[in-house]
Amino acid sequence: MRHFHRPCSPWILLCTCVFGTLALTGCQGTQSETAGQAVASPAAEHYRAFQRADRLAAYLRSSPNPLVSAHRGGPDAGFPENALQTFGHALTQGPVLLEIDVRMTKDSVLVLMHDDTLARTTTGRGAVQAQTLKEIRSVQLVTNTGTPTRFEVPTLSEALAWAEGRAVLQLDIKEHVPRSRVAAALQRQDALDQALVITYTLEDAEWYHQRLPDLVLSASAETREDASALVQRIDPSRLLGWVGIGEVADGPAEVFSENRVPIAVGTFGETDRQARNQGLIVYHRLFDQGVDVVSTNEPALASQAAATYAP
Repeated sequence: MRHFHRPCSPWILLCTCVFGTLALTGCQGTQSETAGQAVASPAAEHYRAFQRADRLAAYLRSSPNPLVSAHRGGPDAGFPENALQTFGHALTQGPVLLEIDVRMTKDSVLVLMHDDTLARTTTGRGAVQAQTLKEIRSVQLVTNTGTPTRFEVPTLSEALAWAEGRAVLQLDIKEHVPRSRVAAALQRQDALDQALVITYTLEDAEWYHQRLPDLVLSASAETREDASALVQRIDPSRLLGWVGIGEVADGPAEVFSENRVPIAVGTFGETDRQARNQGLIVYHRLFDQGVDVVSTNEPALASQAAATYAP
């Protein structure tokens, strides 16, 4: 399988430079918090900002290098998953996309939380949907090793505001979150140039596409037929095709590639473990198979692999 967009043209390189310049000039003086202290951000060189949704779509389709998505926002030592401070830390490691998880509180506020309960990722207890935002704000996020931090659970609105001029968010919408609320949040904050929605069914993808035709959708396909249905009913320029975890499902990948849809694979789990032991070659092998985006728990390592990849 061959990448449909590499090697890139001089025009694409120029556009990439322009986008990077826009991001840098539009974000001077920003700060990120690490270990509870505000410090000048060292991540500005990795910021990505787009003026319109079609420019975001073009970036995903035509990046000169493979792209890296930080799974759950890129948790690391001292940085919990789905936290604004973690996002800033992840951007010091590369120009990563930020995959985040969205749930809804008892009082219908969209917040960032992977699990349906607070126990694993915060100092609190109980179901997310049984808590008000005020109650959720009373707890602190904890790291993957269980260490409490001073960071609080952010709302989706806060995450979108944080990402403006900095990064692209991939929204993994969890159970019992109405699609209409997600769409309304994206419209209210004019965020189609900085966010895409992860969908798991053709029905969900069609719902979003009919209402927000400019929105980029990450859509899963397990078979060639699944992928064919997606490219027939969704504008391919607004698709990112998810084809598996750890390996490439050839049938869907071929359909997506034929229709100029970038291909994404998850490496969290065994593939990331192999990369820690064997090095960048593990990600390079996926790039050789035509993978354009890897969603990973090792954004620093994967970013090195993307930056050094030579097809």
